[in-house]
Amino acid sequence: MRKPTAYWEYIKVDELLSLQGGLESDDSKLTNDEVLFITIHQIEELWMKLAVRELASARDLFVKVPVPEQSLAAAVRSIQRMTELLRFAGEHFALMETMTTRDYLAFRDKLNPASGFQSAQMRELEILAGLPEEDRIPLGHEKSYMVMLRNHDGSPSSASRRVEARLADKPTLREAVDDWLFRTPIQGSTPDRQDDLARVRAFIDGYVDAHRTSANQALEYALSSALNADRERLAARYQREVEGARAFLMAEDVAEEPLRERRSRIRTALVFIESYRELPLLAWPRAVIDGIVAFEQAFVLFRQRHARMVERVIGRRTGTGGSAGVDYLDQTALRYRIFRDVWAVRTLLVQESVLPPVENASFYGFADSSHT
Repeated sequence: MRKPTAYWEYIKVDELLSLQGGLESDDSKLTNDEVLFITIHQIEELWMKLAVRELASARDLFVKVPVPEQSLAAAVRSIQRMTELLRFAGEHFALMETMTTRDYLAFRDKLNPASGFQSAQMRELEILAGLPEEDRIPLGHEKSYMVMLRNHDGSPSSASRRVEARLADKPTLREAVDDWLFRTPIQGSTPDRQDDLARVRAFIDGYVDAHRTSANQALEYALSSALNADRERLAARYQREVEGARAFLMAEDVAEEPLRERRSRIRTALVFIESYRELPLLAWPRAVIDGIVAFEQAFVLFRQRHARMVERVIGRRTGTGGSAGVDYLDQTALRYRIFRDVWAVRTLLVQESVLPPVENASFYGFADSSHT
């Protein structure tokens, strides 16, 4: 028979409370500010541990072919949990801001040359979500972020091994979601049909016409309500929107033909799901897309909140790891975007009244669950 469990044994309270000593044997030799700094960063790492687990779980669901419709609810739940974890992590920065600059400078030198950039789990989150390696911003003089994750003598560390393992853990969430979106039926057509390309192009044509109708309506309203409206300037602006919609859906920005057709279908699937979200078979896919937007928004806000906290506490001085400090953090918040297409379709969406009619609407009922 198993012995009764005590709370402090299950949670490992004693072991947990013994870990805030930093470079000392215990935290009794540290100021409250330093213990606060250590504790908050430990909590952040615990939040990230949970986020990495949920991210991997969501990715694993989308890897399945087909993705069972009932699994989408679990995927949405994991994505929502990741979003909340990032939100909670960002809120912790308010506690850091209770430290004054002088309070922090009293122990800051102990950190050199350590840096939050060396958080392996943050790198895992970025990698597993699908941040392109070519989009990474160098921390300082290092050509690769992996340099900062190794020991000072250049040997592998627990952090570098963790990140190397994650780099080999394919596919990323973005890649798995792209594969899932690519298989989405558009007007009842799937990629395995011989006429699928023609049917997708026909939908794009119809949708661009709808976008043109919407743009013309917006133009007339703008002309009727604006003072001293410049018709030619406004008309050119709305025409650029229509042309941009077609170029985006046709993936004209992708150079290679096979990749262009694939990207075009993925983008068209996003528009199709968002536009006809009331159809039963598209309800959960739309919830997935909305969850991805919320997740990436939370990630961006976390980075921005981090940057403002650092600026408030230490200004724009050089970071402990040799980075540009706040400038580096601001750049990551601006440039580290993963699900760009999911965001971009919001510029293309139109009101329901002008949408092309749905073909094979019965296909999107509850009965058929094998399309993805």
